[in-house]
Amino acid sequence: MKLKIGLILCCCAVLLSAQEKPSQEWLDRKFSMFIHFGLYSVYGGVYEGEPVTRGYSEQIQSFAGIFSDWYGNTANEFDPVNWDPDSIVSLAKEAGMGSIVFTSKHHDGFCMYHSAHTDYNIVDATPYGRDLMKELAEACERGGIAFGVYFSLIDWHFPQAYPISSHNADPLTPEHYAFNLKQVEEIMTNYGPLSEIWFDMGSLTPEQSKGLYELVNRLQPQCMISGRLGNDYVDFSVMGDNEYPDYQIGVPWQTAASMFDETWGYRSWQERGEVQPKVREKIESLIKVVSRGGNFLLNIGPKGDGSVVEFEREVLLEIGKWVRSNNEAIYGTHANPFHQPFAWGDITTKEGNLFAFVERMPASGKIELSGFNGKVSGVCLLSSGDLLSYSQNKEQLEIDLSAVSAGEAVPVLKITFEDGYSVIPPSVVTNGILTPRNAVCLFGHSSLNYYAGYKSIIGYDWMLRSRKSSVPPQITFTDNEKGRKIELEIDGRKQSVTLEADASETARLSRNSVKWGNLYRKPGRGVFGNVEEEGIPWVDVNAAGSRWVAVDDFLYGESHTERTLPRASVVFLQELESVREQTAAVKIKSGNAVYILLNGEYVTAHFSPERIKQQDEIVLLPLKKGQNQLIIKYYNGFEKELTYGITPLNEWTVYTQKLSPVTLGRGDEHRISIRSADSSSNVSPLRLNNINLILR
Repeated sequence: MKLKIGLILCCCAVLLSAQEKPSQEWLDRKFSMFIHFGLYSVYGGVYEGEPVTRGYSEQIQSFAGIFSDWYGNTANEFDPVNWDPDSIVSLAKEAGMGSIVFTSKHHDGFCMYHSAHTDYNIVDATPYGRDLMKELAEACERGGIAFGVYFSLIDWHFPQAYPISSHNADPLTPEHYAFNLKQVEEIMTNYGPLSEIWFDMGSLTPEQSKGLYELVNRLQPQCMISGRLGNDYVDFSVMGDNEYPDYQIGVPWQTAASMFDETWGYRSWQERGEVQPKVREKIESLIKVVSRGGNFLLNIGPKGDGSVVEFEREVLLEIGKWVRSNNEAIYGTHANPFHQPFAWGDITTKEGNLFAFVERMPASGKIELSGFNGKVSGVCLLSSGDLLSYSQNKEQLEIDLSAVSAGEAVPVLKITFEDGYSVIPPSVVTNGILTPRNAVCLFGHSSLNYYAGYKSIIGYDWMLRSRKSSVPPQITFTDNEKGRKIELEIDGRKQSVTLEADASETARLSRNSVKWGNLYRKPGRGVFGNVEEEGIPWVDVNAAGSRWVAVDDFLYGESHTERTLPRASVVFLQELESVREQTAAVKIKSGNAVYILLNGEYVTAHFSPERIKQQDEIVLLPLKKGQNQLIIKYYNGFEKELTYGITPLNEWTVYTQKLSPVTLGRGDEHRISIRSADSSSNVSPLRLNNINLILR
């Protein structure tokens, strides 16, 4: 049986097969256990008899303002006698998890293993006196599941480290960095093969990230390294805490989730509620991740005595029952190959089958699936194998769910085909002009540090309809792209291209065809990658609660500088009115980072690992007729001031490069892709948003 899969899946397979890591085992694992356990567990979110309601409970030292010596003395009473590593492994396996990631050291600097470089560890400083992490690693090996570690890059106990801050994105002093290298080396050396190392927080220099990345690769070449190491030294991207992307990602990635968003470490006073709603919530979280091609890392926070919170145990066991009944739809699957959402739920695919997760039961008792070619041979409820009634009209499938029991947490349907299926592309280019606007974007998740995480375009993909047997490709671009190296793939044939102009012309905007209207600004919120307006075609600046303020005296074409704090941002909204559908151009001046939307759609985003203070770029804007909104988020990562500017352009230079004719594959539809050939990382932003490819 030959399965024709969708455009994005092909791209993901090409990208992943080019890497030495990850192993297929890591990719197929899908579901794992995170464990936050340390000195903070003794407190249980309480200090001096009062609940500490601010911040995560594993960071209680910071949020409760506990003196370092008082906090350190907690080690004298840390005796987790109820910790049973074999039962923890058994619980993970019962839940359907394929690995455990354990906190070797959190921000408080206390080591849950026997470190030779500090006596602030569970063997030397506590009455427990045993290497708890080593025993867990050995239990994982006995139980046949993988073992990984979490390692905090900041350390509130190390004397030469930066002191506790409000944000935990602190630099590493040379002494602290050297200390981290020693501790990572002993972990990589003394605890068997590690499936991954989950670095967290800090704001490292590129050289520091590179040094740790190379150390891990040298000692354990198959150990996956999390993107929170920073500066785009990454084997797998990590989303924000409890974050579930609504876009498909073309690199290995993971979402880490806590039982409750409020905390990762044990919190004695947490209001836990009923078990079943939480089971449903976390099953749906698992589905969100696996249906987008990621791995799900679900946390537990044991008590100070080492015992597992009974509520968390029950939740995991109930999830495990559902996973066992539906494991075929989870492990070893690929992301949803369709390019449009379905109101009723999500999809995974494996071995020529589709698996439909019915998270929202329609009132009609039926679901519809469309956008594919292929003859369905059967539909069954995966948990029981019971056949379900269905009808098919070409690419439209309707499934009757009246036979599905209301007791199913999330029903999963297995859809089989006589001879495979193919997904109908969301758009097919027929005029031979391929642009970023009519492409299917492939995303990575770039991260210089925790606050600088954002989705980054790493590739453009198209489906071209043409009856020609060969075409002479032409590429147009602007000054931004001159000298860039790209990989162009046409029907499976790749060629490397350095963007060098054969010709140039001046593009001009017709006089009075674009009116630059009102300008508004507001403070940005959250991490760099958080832009509230993304996906909103028109933003009502006068809506209740709006923070937009009109800017009446902005000087276009000028460079503006204002003092601001690191990790702060400002967002501008520019209204534009165009008399027709046309391309306009603007020069954007920015500091470390910029995120740009046009009418709610992602144009480009980038954050300089080199920490560039100022940069200019031309951005071509495909305006629609009538009203448009350009939104620009300027982000200050490291400086004491922010530089920005907006310059409307009446003319700009367009370069053309002609390539040798390329033979097209058989058939009328052809797959085309562009990737970077000069990026430093597989998650580095493509930054080719002005490029056009002409194939006709």
